[in-house]
Amino acid sequence: MEGQTCILVLAAGAPWESTALPALTRRPGIVVVKRCVDVTDLLASATTGQADVAVVSLDAPGLDGPAVQHLRHHGVEPVAVLADAGRGDLGDRMNRLGLVFGVGVDQVDHLPDAVLAAGAADQGQEPTTRPGPAMGAGHGRCTVVWGPAGAPGRTTLALAIAGEFAQRGAAPLVIDADPWGGSVGQHLGILDDVSGLLACARASAAGELGGSYLGLQRRVGGLRVITGLPRPDRWVEARVGLVEQLVELGRRQGEVVLDTGFALEDDPAAEFSGRPSRNGMTLEALSVADDVVVVGNADPIGLSRLARGLVELRETIGGKPVRVVVNRMRSSVGWSEAEVTGMVNGFAELSGVHFLPDDRGTTDRALLGGRMLAELGDSALSKAVARLVDGLRPGTARAGGRRLSRRRAVPARRS
Repeated sequence: MEGQTCILVLAAGAPWESTALPALTRRPGIVVVKRCVDVTDLLASATTGQADVAVVSLDAPGLDGPAVQHLRHHGVEPVAVLADAGRGDLGDRMNRLGLVFGVGVDQVDHLPDAVLAAGAADQGQEPTTRPGPAMGAGHGRCTVVWGPAGAPGRTTLALAIAGEFAQRGAAPLVIDADPWGGSVGQHLGILDDVSGLLACARASAAGELGGSYLGLQRRVGGLRVITGLPRPDRWVEARVGLVEQLVELGRRQGEVVLDTGFALEDDPAAEFSGRPSRNGMTLEALSVADDVVVVGNADPIGLSRLARGLVELRETIGGKPVRVVVNRMRSSVGWSEAEVTGMVNGFAELSGVHFLPDDRGTTDRALLGGRMLAELGDSALSKAVARLVDGLRPGTARAGGRRLSRRRAVPARRS
């Protein structure tokens, strides 16, 4: 409703509701849309787009970091009512959950003011991409690597881009967000059984991700790494909002690179239940990306999949800048780079088309040794990746011929 702040209320049986509701309904400009019975009902109601603010009890079962992210994803700003405003642990929990607005149970008369303030703040929050090249802490952009089915080289390319970022003075964070079975850890020779992604999911659910995610990263060859799912069936443990949280935290340190899955189909039923969809991590990664890199194979099947994938991707991400990487380019395919570029440009408006040579020797050495391309020295493939990164981050350059060296991987802390 124009000019009105519409709210959802979740008191979870707390006695303050009997005082809060009259105070809210008497204030001009506030409309109570619904009283929710539990967090699941609250999350489902938020997806309807009818509310601006949710007044929630901090003690409501199931109110966690992903639930707060879900509310904000649908344009609903939460306002907490603290059972005991004098207890420091409750204030700490509010901070861990990322809650900005709240009142104590003895200040419910001031709840309408907090609601109106939250509604005004929410109307001013529009997602924006971060312009310009950046290498270093506090200026990070998010680069998402996506590609259609058929093993076009998403993980290899994501790690190659991250390695080149490291060559240019960054310490990029690599997140394995593939819901169909991550392989970043295997590519880098990380063989332990600790999944960084699932550890972050548990920390997020407990409202502790901001304070613990640094300890859940691995340090490998100049990269910071959050490893992926140990088994494809565990995708259900990655709640809605987790990838967005990790990207936002990672941007504060510097560059972020995401390896994603191939499928873009959404599960509409998931929106109303608050549970994740199978491809939710991929879609969430694309929604928060500053730069999208799409990779496909340089053969008839691979290029056909790439063309169809570009059309589907454009329907998903809208007008975000997209760069296409044609992988394993070789003369035996029978097409020139100009011919392939003309074909690809016919299916989407692109920021650039790049070609990586079919350098099997280099990729085999990297995979068998658990290393990045940047650790193996200059090759035709690494030079092609450097040209791609020149397009992604113009104005940046390698730091004085620096070459990455492998240090012993620092184990992730168990959660």
